[in-house]
Amino acid sequence: MGEFLDFPTIIVIIVAIVVLLRLRSVLGTRTGNERPPSPRYENISRKREDKDDTVVQMPTRKPQPDDADAERFQRKREAEIEKFSNGDEAIARGLSDIAEADPAFSPKQFIEGAKSAYEMIVTAFAAGDRKTLKMLLDKEVYDSFEAAIAEREAAGQTVEFTFVGLNNIVFTEVELDKRNAVVSLRIDAEVVSVTHDAQGEVLEGTPGQVVPIADEWTFMRNTRARDPNWKLVATDDLE
Repeated sequence: MGEFLDFPTIIVIIVAIVVLLRLRSVLGTRTGNERPPSPRYENISRKREDKDDTVVQMPTRKPQPDDADAERFQRKREAEIEKFSNGDEAIARGLSDIAEADPAFSPKQFIEGAKSAYEMIVTAFAAGDRKTLKMLLDKEVYDSFEAAIAEREAAGQTVEFTFVGLNNIVFTEVELDKRNAVVSLRIDAEVVSVTHDAQGEVLEGTPGQVVPIADEWTFMRNTRARDPNWKLVATDDLE
């Protein structure tokens, strides 16, 4: 026994034990009773390197499977509905109807996603970025945007555009139309937008001047579909 457990062998055994303990601490052990990983928030400003045929996602979160977490999520959502409806009973009822049809729906997360979507879309339109617009828009809306871009390009016009920020975004109309959730928002923003002709002369706008814009945008999603994506289905210039 003394010859078998010589000093080098003892060192090897110690190293092996340390390695096993390190692996256990990193990988952990499985008992068969683990909770599923917490679902991640899906961000509307999905990175461009993602699949090209996907549309942008409004952020969503599913409540955790245990009753306590589900109850907390429900209370939080009810508070959000009260806050974001701003005392409008029709909007509150619409948000509640969508929440009942879609357990993952969160008014707060929807608003945050819409902010990102708005900036992406107006910036892509100014740049003539058809690829991004096609990913974010309903076909009818995309066709309208694309026609305006094509007309601008045919005339040799370019747009110098800077998105400054959002001043306000609120729900204006919310309803569950059968299985379709339809949400309209008033969006007040500030931008710098200057249109140049083919010779570089200014046609519209003032370089460096921040101007306010106001739009009403409508998003829609089938609440029974597995796809969590919302699409912009209508726009209206309020000024």
